[in-house]
Amino acid sequence: MEVNEFINQNLIKMNLESQTKDQVIKEMVEIMAENEIITDKEEVIAKAMEREAKGTTGVGKGVAIPHVKSNAVKKPAVAFGRSQAGIDYGSMDKKPSYLFFLITVPEDSHDQHLKLLAQLSRNLVHDDFRDKLLDAKDETEIMSILETL
Repeated sequence: MEVNEFINQNLIKMNLESQTKDQVIKEMVEIMAENEIITDKEEVIAKAMEREAKGTTGVGKGVAIPHVKSNAVKKPAVAFGRSQAGIDYGSMDKKPSYLFFLITVPEDSHDQHLKLLAQLSRNLVHDDFRDKLLDAKDETEIMSILETL
């Protein structure tokens, strides 16, 4: 199972408009809705907020990986968003987040989201990988970077 199996150019937003954690979640969920990955935006937003209440998914080093397991998700998917300005996501290192990966999986998908989370995390700890994502010019370049995972 590879991250690039669950993302495509339509699930990438190069310039997030959000300025808060809640806005990021809503904006990323909207990407999933536009691509018919989910059936109920409000349900997925609620599940994401519920997960954040248990502990931030702002993992630090400018990265946040919110994730949702819900019956409102038709199929596993990963959306990517980037903020040039950075957003206070309540990250563990208290620094702004610039790179966002929203992982959504159906309720009955067992631990699939954990495998995706682990694969992303293993790569996002590397400065050069994060720098490539930050410097990418377009969705095609993001996809080619993710294909190296």
